[in-house]
Amino acid sequence: MKLIISLTFFVLYLQAFDLVKFDNNISKPTLLIIGGIHGNEPGGYEAANLIATRYNIKSANVWVIPNLNIKSIQHNVRGFYGDMNRKFAHIKEDDEDYEIVKRVKSIILNPRVSLVLNLHDGHGFYRSDYQNLIFNPNSWGQTCVIDQESLDVNSSFKKLNDIALRVNDITNEKLLQDHHLFHVRNTKTALEDLEMQNSLTYFSIKNSKPAFAIETSKNLKTTSQKVYYQLRAIEAFMQIMSIDFKRDFKLNVEDIYNQINKESYLKINNAIYINLNNIRPKLKYIPLKLKNNKFKFNSYLGSYEKKNGYFQLYLANKKLSKLYPERFKYIKCNSKIRILSEKFDKIVTFASEIIIKDDFKVISDDSLRVNVIGYRNRNGSDDSSVKILKREIQQNYSIDTEKKLYRVEVYNGDSFCGMISVKFK
Repeated sequence: MKLIISLTFFVLYLQAFDLVKFDNNISKPTLLIIGGIHGNEPGGYEAANLIATRYNIKSANVWVIPNLNIKSIQHNVRGFYGDMNRKFAHIKEDDEDYEIVKRVKSIILNPRVSLVLNLHDGHGFYRSDYQNLIFNPNSWGQTCVIDQESLDVNSSFKKLNDIALRVNDITNEKLLQDHHLFHVRNTKTALEDLEMQNSLTYFSIKNSKPAFAIETSKNLKTTSQKVYYQLRAIEAFMQIMSIDFKRDFKLNVEDIYNQINKESYLKINNAIYINLNNIRPKLKYIPLKLKNNKFKFNSYLGSYEKKNGYFQLYLANKKLSKLYPERFKYIKCNSKIRILSEKFDKIVTFASEIIIKDDFKVISDDSLRVNVIGYRNRNGSDDSSVKILKREIQQNYSIDTEKKLYRVEVYNGDSFCGMISVKFK
C-alpha cells in the first residue's frame, strides 16, 4: 500500500522545510532526494518539487526534501546565513542554520535511507581538459559528483563511480545539445578537498550512506532545461534502484515549463483561499488570527516571511504579495454557503474558489453576516441574499491585477468564519 506523508519541520526563524514520503514497502530501498540547499540554484529545487508533487512512486520508496534552505531560496542567494553545504562537519548551536542541519542529518541517518541525492546547479560545463573559462576541470555543471570511487559497506549501491557512469549513460541518451554532455566528477574528498569534507554528501559517505550530487549547468539558458536534466538523472537513479514511477507530464522542456508555472494558491487557517496567479502586490485587511496562523501552499516552494506589520508571500524566489492582516477571533460556523448565479446554484465551503459569469447571490444562515469586499450595500452591512453584479464591485478591491477575483467573507458577529473567492469569467 502506498503511503504519502508530508512532514514540515519548523525552525528557529519560523521558516520550514518539508519531507515528503512516498512509502510502498519498507523492506525495499529508499531514495532520499534533497533540493534547495543553495537558494540560487533553481534547477535543483524545482526538480525536487516536481518529484514531490507530480510523480507517483509505485514501488520501493522515495523521500523528498524540495526546500531545505527556504530562507536562501526566498532571497535567491547561495546561503542567507552562510553556505549551508559547508556546515555538515561542524556547526555551532547559535548558527541560524543549526536546527535545519541537525534535522536533515537525522533524516540522512535514518536506517531506511539507502541512497542520497543532493541537487545543485553549478558553473560552466565540466571537462577533464581545459578548453576555456566555461569548459574546464574547475567547472561543476553537467556532472554527477562523487566523493570517492566506492564505499566499504554492505550496500547494493556502494560502487559510486560505476553507478555515476550508468546514470550519465542514461542521462546522455537524450541531450538538448551535444555540449550538454554529463560527466563524472570525483572530488576525492577525503584526500584532496578539505572544503568538501564539510558537505552534505561527505557527511553521508562518512556515515556509510551512498551519496551523489547532481550538478546541472548554470549556463543553460532556462530553468526548464536545468530541471529537464535533473529529472533525467533522478529517473536514472530510480531505474538503477528498481523504483517504478509514473509522472503526469511528458519529460520535455515545454511540459516542464508548464508544470513549473502551474496555477498556485494559498490556504490560510483552512478558512481563506487566495489564488496566487496575478495576485496584487499588496492586499489589505486579510482576516487573520492574532497568532498561530497556518499558511498552506499547493507548492512546496510557496513560503512567507513575517515582517513588521505584514506577511511577504513568495513562490520560490519570486516575491508575490504583501498581506496586511486585520486580526479577528476565528470561530466554527456553518462552513457551507450557497451561491446562486445564472445557471449556477451550488453549496460551497470556505477556503474555495468558484467561477461565475456576471452576477451572484450569497445565501447564508440568519446568524451569519456576509461581506463582499469592494461592494457597497446601501441597505446595510450584510450582503446576504443580495444580487451583486460585477460592475457594482469596486475593482481596486480585487485580489488579482486582472480584476476578476473578489473576496466573500463571512462573519458571526465580530468573529470570522471564513472566506470564498469569486472569480468572474
